[in-house]
Amino acid sequence: MNRIVGLGRFVFAVAIAEFGIENLICARTKDPFVPVMPWVPNYPWLAYLTGIALLISALCIAFRLKERPAAILLGVLFLICDLVLQLHQVIAAPLDVGIRTTAFETLTMCSAAWILAASLPTGDEGLGRWNGVMNGVLRSAKYLFAISMIVFGVDHYFVFNLIVSLIPHWLPGGGWLWTHITAIAFVAAGLSIAVGWLDRLAATMLGIMFLLWFLMLHGPRIMSYPRSHNPDEWSSAFIALAVCGGAWILAASLSGETLPVRLKRVK
Repeated sequence: MNRIVGLGRFVFAVAIAEFGIENLICARTKDPFVPVMPWVPNYPWLAYLTGIALLISALCIAFRLKERPAAILLGVLFLICDLVLQLHQVIAAPLDVGIRTTAFETLTMCSAAWILAASLPTGDEGLGRWNGVMNGVLRSAKYLFAISMIVFGVDHYFVFNLIVSLIPHWLPGGGWLWTHITAIAFVAAGLSIAVGWLDRLAATMLGIMFLLWFLMLHGPRIMSYPRSHNPDEWSSAFIALAVCGGAWILAASLSGETLPVRLKRVK
């Protein structure tokens, strides 16, 4: 299990790198928004800049090159995209599950980046007294992650039939059963992480669930024609992979295996 959790950093970096590459490829799309993470307006220079920033962040995280500042800035990038591009849409249409899901997916990746940063040595970042404030913000990231999981679980019941239709027909029990199991697992994992009870196990199993989704649900979709040319399909797949990596990063930080700045656990 420890080996699985230890892959979180690399899995997360791979997903972020894919978002960067996809931004570069889709920079000149005619759509009003580049349909990749993060969701940037269709200005080629901004899409290129975002793609390069994501690729650099992914390389820093994967090869442990200034990864704490890289993870912090990556989280800031996702947070800015959430606040500037998505929050107003959620406020305008609070009952739209699709819009809400997109916003919380971005928030989840923001929190995953900050959870990684919180698990790393502080170092000398030239911030002086602001280091304490920053560490407090980073430690709160696990609660943002937990809230997102609860929202995903509750939202399953708002689009229940859609989720059922996405479940592979060959799974025993059918889509109805697995949709219920998934929704309950989301809520249970979110609560467990938030209160600090069996949180490491919950985060580990959550990562495994997202990995299975990546392989069983999204993999066949991105490999099929003509969906393989749809950036949304690729984005959805690698969002699942990014959350998988983020969940395992959280599990590793809760185990005490990662370095000095640990997330505060509720007892």
